[in-house]
Amino acid sequence: MRDLARNIDAEFRGSLGRFSLDAVFTVPVTGITGLFGPSGCGKSTVLRCIAGLQHLPGSSFSIGGDVWQDRNLFRQPHQRPIGYVFQEASLFAHLSVKANLLYGAPRHPATSDSSVTFDEVIELLGLEALLQRSPRHLSGGERQRVAIGRALLSQPKLLLMDEPLSALDRLTKDEILPFLERLHERLALPVIYVSHDMAEIERLADHLVLMRQGQVLAAGLLTTLQSDPSLPLAASRDAAVNFEATVESYDPGYGLLTLQIDGGLLMVPAPAAERGEHRRLRIAAGDVSLAREAPRNTSILNVLPARIVSHTALGASEILVVLALGGKGEGATLLARLTRRSWDHLQLTEGLDVIAQVKGVALAPGRNAGTRASSPGLRAH
Repeated sequence: MRDLARNIDAEFRGSLGRFSLDAVFTVPVTGITGLFGPSGCGKSTVLRCIAGLQHLPGSSFSIGGDVWQDRNLFRQPHQRPIGYVFQEASLFAHLSVKANLLYGAPRHPATSDSSVTFDEVIELLGLEALLQRSPRHLSGGERQRVAIGRALLSQPKLLLMDEPLSALDRLTKDEILPFLERLHERLALPVIYVSHDMAEIERLADHLVLMRQGQVLAAGLLTTLQSDPSLPLAASRDAAVNFEATVESYDPGYGLLTLQIDGGLLMVPAPAAERGEHRRLRIAAGDVSLAREAPRNTSILNVLPARIVSHTALGASEILVVLALGGKGEGATLLARLTRRSWDHLQLTEGLDVIAQVKGVALAPGRNAGTRASSPGLRAH
């Protein structure tokens, strides 16, 4: 039996003109849940349903056991404790940044563990120098940080973010992403984050709801869905798997971090970090090659034992291989994308113990890394 107090349960079914929505999922009431899929698949519609802006009769939604709607109940939008961040910041031009932040904040803020103070929001989002400025004089990234702060100060029980970075250029996205990671690290507030950019989802999300044509294909841990060969993520050209890693040591002579993941150790070029700090890693399927024996002389630093769990043909020339790290295949799951010729030449089979050679590791700031810049696509050769 599910523990309703720990879950977000959503069931939205119905037709909106010619568009049919059939979105049913359950995710934990913790961390960031990414809502991912191509444009037009219904992601924003799901958010509007959660917010009560769209009413599909017979649908239901609850968070932590608190029912917001079912067949007999429908809370209006103003009765739902949400913060909503849209693609555009939509700040009030005639108000200062400080006044925008406080607009809609309750007069008597809640004192629960999940409530956040004005000073905390200012510090987390780096807004101190902006408080007296007009929104007209803010950059796109600054405006969106103010919009996020305004949503947080409404003391929501759930934060909804509808493609909050889609209107920003790449440099501005890279500027604001560390602030979002910092919020994730510091605040005990569940977030549903909509995006059609998998790079954002991989960097921020803990859980994933995968959508296509108005339907939920799958919902679960991000890493589980990334490595499921039956889902489109694993078959895509950019297929990758995320790992939560812990800093084991740092070599100042070579500028290398040694990181512990479930099933082995990885060395990555990166700034110094303290033992025990957390990092998030991304390893692309195309950056993993396989060998039957450990190489004797190689420039590749990360060579790990693994076991072949399954393989799937990708067209006529490629094979997607699902691996379990560790000498007995007891560790985390990794993907490798090989040519069919390599698969046949090495006489690879499911259940076989192999050596995974990881040519590249992307390292992003983790839960304890604050706003330290990310190091995308670092090659550990």
